[in-house]
Amino acid sequence: MTPGARLSAAIEVLAEIENRRRPAADALKDWGLSHRFAGSGDRAAIGGLVFDALRRRSSAAHLMGASTPRAVLFGALRLERGMSLDAIARLADGVRYAPPPPDQAEAKALAAARLPDDTPAHVRGDYPQWLDPYFAAVFGEERAEEGAALSRRAPVDLRVNTLKTDRATAAAAVAHLHAAATPWSPTGLRIALSAEAKSPPLHAEPAFIDGLIEIQDEGSQLATLLSGARPGETVVDLCAGGGGKTLALAALMANSGRVVATDTDIRRLAPIHARVARAGAHNVEIRTPRGDADLLADLAGAVDLVLIDAPCTGVGAWRRNPDAKWRVRPGALELRIKAQDAALESAARLVKPGGRIAYITCSLLDEENGARVRAFVALHPEFAVTPAGEVAGALGADAMRFLTAVKVSAEGLLMTPRRTGTDGFFVSMMRRS
Repeated sequence: MTPGARLSAAIEVLAEIENRRRPAADALKDWGLSHRFAGSGDRAAIGGLVFDALRRRSSAAHLMGASTPRAVLFGALRLERGMSLDAIARLADGVRYAPPPPDQAEAKALAAARLPDDTPAHVRGDYPQWLDPYFAAVFGEERAEEGAALSRRAPVDLRVNTLKTDRATAAAAVAHLHAAATPWSPTGLRIALSAEAKSPPLHAEPAFIDGLIEIQDEGSQLATLLSGARPGETVVDLCAGGGGKTLALAALMANSGRVVATDTDIRRLAPIHARVARAGAHNVEIRTPRGDADLLADLAGAVDLVLIDAPCTGVGAWRRNPDAKWRVRPGALELRIKAQDAALESAARLVKPGGRIAYITCSLLDEENGARVRAFVALHPEFAVTPAGEVAGALGADAMRFLTAVKVSAEGLLMTPRRTGTDGFFVSMMRRS
């Protein structure tokens, strides 16, 4: 396919996403199945254009003065990829399935170098307008910059599995992918991707198949590290899902002690079995939901650490799921808050005296973060929030540098793409007296 034909296809897919409110991945998959002449490179390029448009949907529409798929794609090429009017006109020349050339109004809009100074924060930050008060409560006048950072393409982060290897050896194994050490996590590697780059097929890499590396954002790695799990402890991963943090806990504990992984949704838990085996994590015990059975009754009052990777709106992961931010609705926030409070209540009964709860979300909203911690501590005065400096101590010599980068509150630490170069993660530690 020509570059212009790829742009036409991206406009078609974006229209399908918006008209039918479909997840981008599903719409792209269906387009590929119905256009089998398109090669893998074509599909990757079209996907890149679609995701760029979703990342910059609000600002691109504002720049163009229209919110049609064509306008948003053109605006994203200007704002996200920095293409000039002439470059866009060469791409959209109406030849060989390319879109028609920019008209006079489109050309005038594309000639602008940036958005007007009076552009609203939610437009500059490319997030839904209804979330602006929530962003303002956390970030104030910096909310547009925080949102804009959430709209950029994320790198691919890897966690080195220290149960099997070290970072230098793992880096050598994926040297052809140009992986570099992450700035914060001592077990992280990062693969930077350009706007048009295709994500590498990591699941086919020998280092992945052999369990030397796992795909995990550096923020997620740090959240696990900050939990302070130690060898020999009994740890419960209460919302284990696919097992990313479970495996990181097992490695942090050097395969010593006990990690009990469970989840309320059996479907989310399904991938964990193969991942645990591949990683060589021998201290992990998986407890699969069985109706209304209380899977953790035997651990009540006996656990050193409960890690809650709480179900949330996923605001902090928008770099990886840019279509999700336009689908989230206020009602979803209310439902997530109920699930978060329920998870904290479940954790409280498990923790022994002197034990801890690590409450983690990939959200930036105080309603899901600090507010949940405040509500929990008010109901459970036997728990106290661990000071941020003590939590960051898990990073050793990097603790003070990390504390100056993150947003610190009385309830915990908040990582964001703008501040730490990671996905957005909130971490709060609470200890039982």
